[in-house]
Amino acid sequence: MTRALIVVDVQYDFCPGGALPVARGDEAISVINRITHRFDRVVATQDWHPRNHVSFAGAHNRKPSEVIRIGGLEQALWPDHCVQGTDGAQLHKDFDTNDVDLIVRKGTDPAIDSYSAFIENDSMTATGLHYYLRGFTIPDVYICGLATDYCVYHSAMDARRLGFNVSVILDATRGIDVPPGTLAAAIENMKASGIRIIDHEHI
Repeated sequence: MTRALIVVDVQYDFCPGGALPVARGDEAISVINRITHRFDRVVATQDWHPRNHVSFAGAHNRKPSEVIRIGGLEQALWPDHCVQGTDGAQLHKDFDTNDVDLIVRKGTDPAIDSYSAFIENDSMTATGLHYYLRGFTIPDVYICGLATDYCVYHSAMDARRLGFNVSVILDATRGIDVPPGTLAAAIENMKASGIRIIDHEHI
């Protein structure tokens, strides 16, 4: 086995009509469905937050998009989203999960936010995904999903730091670009870190 695909957070709350929608986020799903069969292992991630999660603006009586400091860490505040067991937290029905081998749920600790599929935002708490991939001696990781400049970006950067060869399938992602320029900066940072930016046709 050589290649794994990580499909990041293709959930209702991140698609149009959800609590924290990525513009045209659902458009990435058809591309993802066309490529899952090409990989030795397919992993899907799922934000799975408790109701009082630290990232929720409502938990601090603040407004979404504000940034506060908690325990010495900057914390961006978002609308309540992907609450455990709710419809918004479910994987989108159009995402064909027949090829998915593993689902990694992240952000389950109410005190720690989690963007990356590999390491939560405290930079210490591992999800265990890298052990799973190393157990299959998989060197090459391809990443897609939502959103390009947040959870896809952090997953790709952590995968690179952990020693994997990393490619981001750009046409199988959609970005937020808030504040403006975030998306372009994320793509440039990934390239500078040795991450390949490709379209699905070049897999």
